[in-house]
Amino acid sequence: MFIPTAEFTHKNAAQQLAAGLAAITAGQTTVSFEQTSSVDSSAVACMLAWQRLAVERGSRLQFEHIPVSLHNLIELYGVTEFV
Repeated sequence: MFIPTAEFTHKNAAQQLAAGLAAITAGQTTVSFEQTSSVDSSAVACMLAWQRLAVERGSRLQFEHIPVSLHNLIELYGVTEFV
């Protein structure tokens, strides 16, 4: 299971993206936001990129413990079916 950091914003999105991609490449299929408390739209972009890689690899990610603020951004951007 991959667990992003507490802050998931544009400040660390590149690092979060790379860490998530590495985890998926290593076979992880679950991303848990249990420690994440601060997000912006960068988190949504990373989730879409992670899901895209998982689908390319023949699986689909499960996202757990999505904070309300992140869920609201996912709905705002109309990508609920992709994440």
